[in-house]
Amino acid sequence: MLKIGLVQTRTPASHDAALAHTAPLVREAAAAGATLIVTPECTNILQRDRAKLFAVLAPAESDPVVTGLAALAEELGVWLVIGSALVRREDGKAANRSFLVAPNGSVSASYDKIHMFDVDLPNGERYRESSAYEPGDRAVVASAAGAMLGLTVCYDMRFPPLYAAVARAGAQVITVPAAFTRPTGEAHWEVLLRARAIETGSFVLAAAQGGFHEDGRGTWGHSIAVGPWGEVLARIDHDEPGVVTADLDLDAVSKARAAVPALGNARPFAAP
Repeated sequence: MLKIGLVQTRTPASHDAALAHTAPLVREAAAAGATLIVTPECTNILQRDRAKLFAVLAPAESDPVVTGLAALAEELGVWLVIGSALVRREDGKAANRSFLVAPNGSVSASYDKIHMFDVDLPNGERYRESSAYEPGDRAVVASAAGAMLGLTVCYDMRFPPLYAAVARAGAQVITVPAAFTRPTGEAHWEVLLRARAIETGSFVLAAAQGGFHEDGRGTWGHSIAVGPWGEVLARIDHDEPGVVTADLDLDAVSKARAAVPALGNARPFAAP
């Protein structure tokens, strides 16, 4: 049995404040017995003003939140998925990057968000993530806490082929850290996550940002853990910062995939 912890945050607009906000919640999850802990997208900073954001972006190896949480994972002896951090790449561009940190504090895998949130919402909100971040181009599966873990981020959840790909590559657990908007969160958050779990016969762990942030944005919260049959294992029913834990029986993955072998039954076809 694998005990996981989901950390829900309301990340501030500076690195130091973000670390001070998140670290106690990670400690709380570890104290509850979680050996695999997931934080949300943009764990290290939420700042809508692009000029202010890019003035403080740092490479991952010198980002104070990434390095601080990695040291905390080592102190606590836990696996930690830093859901994502906004970091500067070697080429000077920015990435929305998820980090898998081992109990010795080392980064054992990382994943750059592939699908960019470029949308115009009905309420007038407009997002162009691709104007700020370079998208990733590869899916990632890694071993952690006795499980095979697939890494995804937020808007990725609307693209089922990515989830099928990591499941076929062996992922039993798929992380979906997010900073979901409130209008889309209320309408789509849970149903999309449960659909991805059912389609792949995987556990889905979605740690989320929640509430109204310093930079003026609002996020949905409602962090949730879903089982491979689509059942909700644990959730936070609000948008306040907090922690929720769940026990994952990894044998449930093979049972779900044997009962409905959709991953193996998929067939190529010609587009219309």
